[in-house]
Amino acid sequence: MENQDSETYEIFEACLLAGKIMLQCGAETYRVEDTMTRMAAAFGISETHSYVTPTGIIFSAGGVEPTKTKLIRILERSTDLKKVAMVNSISRQISSGNLSLQEAIAQLKEIETLRMTFPMMIQVAASSITSGCFLIMFNGNWNDFIPAMISGGVGYLSFVSFHRFVPIKFFSEFLASFIIGLLSLFFVKIGIGHQLDKIIIGSVMPLVPGLLITNAIRDLMAGHLVSGLSKGAEAFLTSFGIGSGIAAVLTFLG
Repeated sequence: MENQDSETYEIFEACLLAGKIMLQCGAETYRVEDTMTRMAAAFGISETHSYVTPTGIIFSAGGVEPTKTKLIRILERSTDLKKVAMVNSISRQISSGNLSLQEAIAQLKEIETLRMTFPMMIQVAASSITSGCFLIMFNGNWNDFIPAMISGGVGYLSFVSFHRFVPIKFFSEFLASFIIGLLSLFFVKIGIGHQLDKIIIGSVMPLVPGLLITNAIRDLMAGHLVSGLSKGAEAFLTSFGIGSGIAAVLTFLG
């Protein structure tokens, strides 16, 4: 009996750890629930129930006595789709019988501790190039490519720095967009930039919560109304913070 309980809790640990990693790294709610259900079924627990929100996971197993339920909180969320893909790969190996419970837990713990983000300078360089390319995509002038690159790179660096020292949601987006607006306006005033609106639009694109918006729509379509609405609200507030920073610059200095 004790061995059975111990194995059940280990299955819970594996399923919840997989769900936690996926949710923290930007996976959709329905994908998290489906992955945990498939893993539990592969390990012999066919009747499971899960309730996933952006801030927590409740996982329960029926068909075992006594019924077991566990809850974990999700305090931090970011975007790391590589980790989501790695957890999906582990789930498929478990479903095909190629991975034992202990091996799965060990690999999931290893994935949880991995730091797979690119170095900061590469992130800033990618944001700069992305900003310039978005400028061109929105029919901007090639003469504004460099100003958009500088504004976008400095804005993204500001966003990461502010969030590191002041971890208040939406505050870092507001300050970063404010700096982007200041730089864009400065480039136009001194004659280096020409189309202020196109420079600003291209520069703020790396801050836009595209994954949040996509996941919110996909969760709503899958019937996860609470998660879909909460992610949509988070995306709206993030967009509002970005827009407010730009509006403040244009209102008081434009």
